[in-house]
This record gives sequence, structure tokens and C-alpha cells, in this order.
Amino acid sequence: MHKFVVKQPYNEYTPQNQAVWRYVMRMNVDYLSKVAHKSYMSGLQKTGISIENIPHMEGMNRILKEIGWAAVSVDGFFPPNAFMEFQAYNVLVIASDMRTINHIEYTPAPDIIHEAAGHAPIIANPEYAEYLRRFGEVGSKAISSSKDYEIYEAIRLLSILKEDPSSIEKEVDEAQEKVEWLQNNMGELSEMAQIRNLHWWSVEYGLIGTLDAPKFMEQVCYHQLVKVLGA
Repeated sequence: MHKFVVKQPYNEYTPQNQAVWRYVMRMNVDYLSKVAHKSYMSGLQKTGISIENIPHMEGMNRILKEIGWAAVSVDGFFPPNAFMEFQAYNVLVIASDMRTINHIEYTPAPDIIHEAAGHAPIIANPEYAEYLRRFGEVGSKAISSSKDYEIYEAIRLLSILKEDPSSIEKEVDEAQEKVEWLQNNMGELSEMAQIRNLHWWSVEYGLIGTLDAPKFMEQVCYHQLVKVLGA
């Protein structure tokens, strides 16, 4: 799994990157203090994530070690089976990229705001952390198909094109069409596809709590939260 790990390019984060981090974090934390599960808010402090600065991976690792986890920096999307295997070993995967100011509300590509501030805090909850580990354990053994690899590559390309300000609109449209075509022609879902879908609607964008008072488990973006809740 080491081939997927990269060194966090912390010195390459610009003052604008830091400003984007502060803006998104302040907006989200203000809103999430009202709608997120209490484990998320307390987990921000327990995992060493500051509102003021993009986190250093080394610093996060020193703190995560106390709760039995670790974090690695990766470059954007990578195969679902590798993602699950990291999770099975209590390793949180964090994209090192930082969204641009043009995508401040939502980025189509994985970035450190979503990966670090989104996923890390909730693992401070022991029960949920064990759920993630077991999920990864099952997912790492799931059988994939050739179509799973195709859709992974197509989504990866689309996210890169959407995030790149120099992309040509025709290229983005063609990549979008390919993703949609693959999604509509997957046939019978493989074990990995089923696990991936479950992960998406539970870990990535899930709710926790009672039906009468559901709470968010993690930080998404303020724009998405307002859209989902109709606020």
C-alpha cells in the first residue's frame, strides 16, 4: 500500500489555501455545532484539527496514535479496494490537495478539508471507529469487476478535469457523459460496488441518531448541508 502514500506538500500551501481552509472551517463549524452529532464537534479537538490552519499530517498522527489510528497523505482518488485495506488497518486516508478558491463551496476532487476535517473527528468515537475498521476489513476482501476499475478511472479523470481551471468544456462534458454511461450500464453489481455504495451512503454522507432527530456524522460543505436540509 506504500505506493499510494505521498509526502504532504505542506510548504506548497499558499496563504490563499490557508484562507480558504479558515473560511470553510468557520462556516462549517458554526453550522455543524447545531446539526452535527456531538462526537463530531468533540472529535475536532481530540484529533488536533484547528480552524485556523491546514493540519500537518505528522501532528495529526501523533494525536491519532492515542486513539489507535494513523493517517497517511495520498494524491487524490485511488482504488476502492486499497482504500478499504487502509481502513481495515485503522489508517485514515487523507488527500493532500487543497481546493481552489473557485471551488470553495464544493470541490469535485478529494481534498484535505473533506478528508481531514470531515472524516478524522468522528473516529474519536470508539464505537464508530470500530465500525469503520470492520467496514474496511470486509471491503478489502470484496471481489471487484473490470467495470469497477472503469468507473474508478472515469470518475478520477472527471474530478481532475473539473478541478483544473484550464480544462476545456468539451473535455469535461465528454468525461461526464462517460461516467453517466458507465453508471447506467454497470450490470449486476460486484461485491466491491455494493460495498462502495454502502460506504458512500453511510460513511461519506450518512446520518446518525434517531429518525426524529438525525445528526450529521461528518463535515461536508456548507453549501451541501443547506441543500440537503433545505435550510
